[in-house]
Amino acid sequence: MQEQTSTATHPKQKREPKPTTFIDAFVDFSFKRLFATEESKPILIGLLNHLFKGRKYITEIEYGKNEFPGEIAQEGGAVFDVYCTDVNGSKFIIEVQRGNQEYFKERALFYVSRAISEQAPKGDRKGWAYKLTEVYLLAFLEDFNLPDSPKSEYVQDICLANRHTGIIFYDKVGFIFIEMLNFVKGSDELYTELDKWLYALKHLTEFKQRPEYLSGPEFDQLFTLANYASLTPEERDMYNSSLKRKWDNKNVLDYAVKKSLEQGLEQGLEQGREQGREQGIHKKAIEIALEMLVNKYPIEEIIKLTKLSKEEIQSLQK
Repeated sequence: MQEQTSTATHPKQKREPKPTTFIDAFVDFSFKRLFATEESKPILIGLLNHLFKGRKYITEIEYGKNEFPGEIAQEGGAVFDVYCTDVNGSKFIIEVQRGNQEYFKERALFYVSRAISEQAPKGDRKGWAYKLTEVYLLAFLEDFNLPDSPKSEYVQDICLANRHTGIIFYDKVGFIFIEMLNFVKGSDELYTELDKWLYALKHLTEFKQRPEYLSGPEFDQLFTLANYASLTPEERDMYNSSLKRKWDNKNVLDYAVKKSLEQGLEQGLEQGREQGREQGIHKKAIEIALEMLVNKYPIEEIIKLTKLSKEEIQSLQK
């Protein structure tokens, strides 16, 4: 199984990758291997069809360039993880985002706008008449959720619609965000093909062998490409380097979050002591516990840091 840690790790404490039967789907090397190669086309086509749930049916895709420079040297460009087009000309940007960033939504909009503006012909546009093809961004969010996202939902399907009537204003652009933190189904709760896909991707490194309930040609290809033993020595080096970068980045983030939480709690407790208010101390501890729960800290560590009871912390999860 993929190695897990129960506490935040100091950034200087680095872990070495341990071989697993199947590779981690959400590191750069693996994501491109599983979704951006000729061999992986059946995987991506199947996943896209399950996400669109009949609104679109994709039979073939062609990969395109994933780098879109600005029209002038001083203008920022965009680099997509995966970019492809189906036989009808619809454009798909497929991304994996492992950690939150301040302007994530803005980046998603910028990426889509680049794929739209790229369609404009260079030169005389009179005959073009702004005839745009569909553009969709699909992003896997591994370790964070969208703000105000309901925890009961793990797929956010966003479109341009009238705020009051719900009537779609423009149906040729859309965003699908797959929030992996919210996908908590067990192997006996996979009622749809999409559930099976998300479960397979989330738990890939935990499988010692391919489960019988993940069957079919698309899963054949997924587990073939994800088999660590099938990688060449050069591919293993690339994968292990990609995995270490992911862990190192997470270690730094976890350490920063933990120190911030500790400092915030200590400041809150000190303020409470100065004010002589037990209620103020308890309120600050609740705030810190909620933030730690969002960041998936173990209950035992939250108890140690906040001095709240296990029952109090569990009640905050409801």
